[in-house]
Amino acid sequence: MSNLDTTHILTRGVEQVLPGSDTLAELMNKKKIRVYLGIDPTGSLLTLGHGVVLRKLQQLADAGHEVILLIGNGTVRIGDPTGRDSTRPELTDAVIEENFRHWRAQASRILNFDKITIKHNGDWLDKLSYADMVKLMAQTTVQQLVERDMFQERIKNELPIFGHEILYPLLQGYDSVVMDVDLEIGGSDQLFNMMMGRHLQRVYNNREKWVLTTPIINGTDGRKMSKSYDNFIALNEPAQDMYGKLMSMADSEILTYFAVLTDVPDEQIENIRTAIEGGDNPMEYKKELALTITSDLHSPEAAQAASEHFERTVQRREVPEEIPQVQVDSKPWLIGELLTECLPDESKNNLRRLLDQGAVSMLEPEKIIFDQGWEQPVVVAQEGSVLKIGKRKFFRVINKD
Repeated sequence: MSNLDTTHILTRGVEQVLPGSDTLAELMNKKKIRVYLGIDPTGSLLTLGHGVVLRKLQQLADAGHEVILLIGNGTVRIGDPTGRDSTRPELTDAVIEENFRHWRAQASRILNFDKITIKHNGDWLDKLSYADMVKLMAQTTVQQLVERDMFQERIKNELPIFGHEILYPLLQGYDSVVMDVDLEIGGSDQLFNMMMGRHLQRVYNNREKWVLTTPIINGTDGRKMSKSYDNFIALNEPAQDMYGKLMSMADSEILTYFAVLTDVPDEQIENIRTAIEGGDNPMEYKKELALTITSDLHSPEAAQAASEHFERTVQRREVPEEIPQVQVDSKPWLIGELLTECLPDESKNNLRRLLDQGAVSMLEPEKIIFDQGWEQPVVVAQEGSVLKIGKRKFFRVINKD
């Protein structure tokens, strides 16, 4: 592997390397290192935020290093307290396996599992003896473990911190000891846990372990991308929705997204930076970004179709040629009822939010914006009405009587 390749892996889409990138690069250019990414399958949905670290893992695999994807079926029973102001619910083995089944299907859009070894930390954590746990707990102090910001926030708000949550960083850190890794990668919010693994690797195996963090990206509303904020873009998002959501991102995110979620050359990204700073319209570069990411996660054909759909429906405000049909009775309808008829799997809270935002309208046979709440009456035309929900969903509602 060349120095240039190593430099690219350790700089682009990287927030920091500890204790330093120079020493890690030297090691990587001498031998194949053992690296791992740990994931706790607490949920089944992956976002572009997860995609940042998954891409880094695949880069290391493509460079010929020994790459491990560690499924935290042991640690997930505790639940990572990172970023939490409350204790995570306990998951059963069946739920954990089902979550990972969905997780793997989505991750395969980025990861080539033929190049990656999958391990489960329950294989060794479940076998720890009482003496093993006492030795592990003796490697740090309670003061060090509770200095984490989320614990300090709970103390400030007089919320409970349970003993098993304090154990989490120790158990995650023990993974590094058992697998005897050279490097662990993860999002920057995992730094505390990963540094514990570095400490334990020194104690147990008397050798160095490096830590590489990737940045946390912002979502569609400018806040940290999170399922809790409902501002995420899922890896398995339909192509039209993925493209449209990427186009709704703030212009300030364009360069970051190019750097951490695409393989566009660094020189080209710098040219885009110069052009935007020089006064070019960011819209064209955002279109290029949306087309690139959608193409990578779907296909060039699906991405091109999504681009054309966006231009027709959002930029030219045209109704798409092919939209789903929903047949309804001729009874009087409230707009909330009609929304649930069109989107039966959507939560009523989300539908109410769209109404509150003025994001629901009738385009045909006449333009009506539904801005009077859930119980605003709506008349479905005999020949059919076109209902627009949000920015990208259209339904032709047919009166079947």
